[in-house]
Order: sequence, then C-alpha cells, then structure tokens
Amino acid sequence: MTPAIAGFDYQRVPVADGVSLNAAVAGSGTPIVLLHGFPQTHLMWRHVAADLAADHTVICPDLRGYGASDKPAETGSTTYAKRTMAADIIAVARALGHERFALAGHDRGALVAFRAALDHPETITHLASLDVLPTLDMWEAMRGTSAAVGFHLYLMAQPPGLPEQMIAASPDAFFGHFLDIWAGDPQAIPADVRAAYLDACRDAVPSIVADYRASAGIDVDHDQADRDAGNRLRMPVTVLQQDWGAALGFDAAALWNPWAPDLRHTTVTCGHFMAEEAPADIAKALRDLLAR
Repeated sequence: MTPAIAGFDYQRVPVADGVSLNAAVAGSGTPIVLLHGFPQTHLMWRHVAADLAADHTVICPDLRGYGASDKPAETGSTTYAKRTMAADIIAVARALGHERFALAGHDRGALVAFRAALDHPETITHLASLDVLPTLDMWEAMRGTSAAVGFHLYLMAQPPGLPEQMIAASPDAFFGHFLDIWAGDPQAIPADVRAAYLDACRDAVPSIVADYRASAGIDVDHDQADRDAGNRLRMPVTVLQQDWGAALGFDAAALWNPWAPDLRHTTVTCGHFMAEEAPADIAKALRDLLAR
C-alpha cells in the first residue's frame, strides 16, 4: 500500500487540458502550498505538513508528471515548462477555495514556485525555496569539473529518445542513486517511502525527463525575459540551502539577491532532503516566513 500523509484528505483536482493533480489537504487557517522535488513525491513533506496543519491549511500536490498526478505526453516545449506547472498550482489552490496563498518548494518544486511567484505576484503572498538556484542562475553557475555533480541535468536536456531509453533501462538504479548520494541522513527516508518514490519515478520516466528538458530550454528563456525586464519577487522570500555554493565556487545568496529584495537566505546543516532530514527546522523557517 502506498504511504500517505496521516490525517490528510486526498483529492484529484482538475487543473488544465485534461490534466488533474493528486493533492493531500488538511488543516485550517492561512493557506500554504508545499511542492516536492526530485526524485520524490508530495510525501517528502509528510513531517512538515503535519506540523503546519496545526494552524494552517496545507496543500501538498504531486507536480504534473510526478507521483499520482497526470503525466501528459510532451507535445512541445510548454507541456512541462515551469510556467505551465506553476499555472497548475494556481488552479489547484483556486479549486480548493484559495485566491491567495503562501508557496514553498523543494528542488524541482522550488523552480515551479519561483515561476509562480514571478508570474502571479498578486496570488503568492510568501515564497520559500529549498536547496535550489533559479534555473538561469544554475546554468550560469555550473562550469568545469564541478558541474559533474549535475550530470543528470545535461543527460535529461538531450532531445527526446536517448535519455528516456537510458533511464528506463535501469530506473531504480538511476533514481536511487540520487536518493543515496544526496541524503545526509539515509534513515530520514524509510524503506516504504523510498519504495514509493522509486515506484512513482519508474512510472514517470518520460514526464520527468520532459520536466528537466524544459529547464534547459523554455524555462531559461522565461527567466532571461524576467531578468531583462527587471522583474523581481515582490513578496517576502526565504531561501534555505546547503553550503554547496561554497563547495562549487559561487555565492548562492549573491545569486538570489537580485531576484528577491526581501530575502532571508539561510544555510542549513543537513543533506539535500532537508524537509525529511530536519523537519522541525524547516517548519520553523516556514512559520517565520509566514509571520513576515
């Protein structure tokens, strides 16, 4: 049986063009939407979501192409553009009765959250980004041999065909590799949750690749257009990050500052999967953000 977040109700919410998202919902009060990263599902928020649901309405969807959400075929560059995926999240919140809400994302979900906050500033009241750089800055920051840590970004940026075939040949080894090397505390992802992540990824190779392919193409174009236009994040922003910026030779906070005039950037001592490895710290950081 697939694990679920205890105490949360599950719904399928139509968002666009025949696409519905799986969403776990609980609590009451000021709404916050939590977006998962790779190679995970909404389950990565299980501890933080339960904590926040004590005094907030908490919505944890599976992104388009992931988990139990629909996985439309990639018919062009916009199918998995972060702009499209962000519009999904706005639609989920509105369908559940929320015209304005806070938004937190980890990894891929943070890229969707970033785009939602730029495209829908009147809707997103607060933004939190966990352990990622904006897409444009990420590509500009990665260079030389240090970029080897992002080999998957380059693999999945290739035209349709080869990356899907290679990953589908051994999906558990591919996705499990990241669960292993990115975790500071392997015990933070128990066996049943790990199995759920691998099961979900195994069934979603084409859509996951399409998500990453968009980040090497149309997502860069959208970020560049916002940078050129001087668009900024208008809401309070919290960025929580490992100290991999120093390890890779760049200042992560300095890259975020131009995007977010009201920024709090904090280095967190744990692995990449910080909502599972340090849930109390992440929940506190999100509560502090919502109080701003």
